[in-house]
Amino acid sequence: MPDAAKYQIICFVGFLELFSESAGTHYMRGGAPGKYPNFNDYPDNMFHSVPFNLFDPFRLSKNASAEKKELGLIKETNNGRLAMIGIIGCLTEQKIEGSVPVIAGLLKHYDGEVMNPL
Repeated sequence: MPDAAKYQIICFVGFLELFSESAGTHYMRGGAPGKYPNFNDYPDNMFHSVPFNLFDPFRLSKNASAEKKELGLIKETNNGRLAMIGIIGCLTEQKIEGSVPVIAGLLKHYDGEVMNPL
């Protein structure tokens, strides 16, 4: 990965952190964990208008019931857990060939250090 791409990712994540700290209430100070503030609610913190928000960019769930939102949260949490299991399985197969029989032989061996990507 080119260095410019790494710096772009780091700067974008840094911007998101800076915005969330300046706009919302931190979860250690009474805010809800995982709740990210909407860009449109804090126009003074933005350089220019942003048409989309990170959560529900097209506002498809604004009229959803609380029960439907709770079910969606459970689905999203389970999806994230499965994604973490999947990526760990792929990393394990790349380091120790044959360790994950379902994908044995599909991935190239990786000699580098997985936990030191930069």
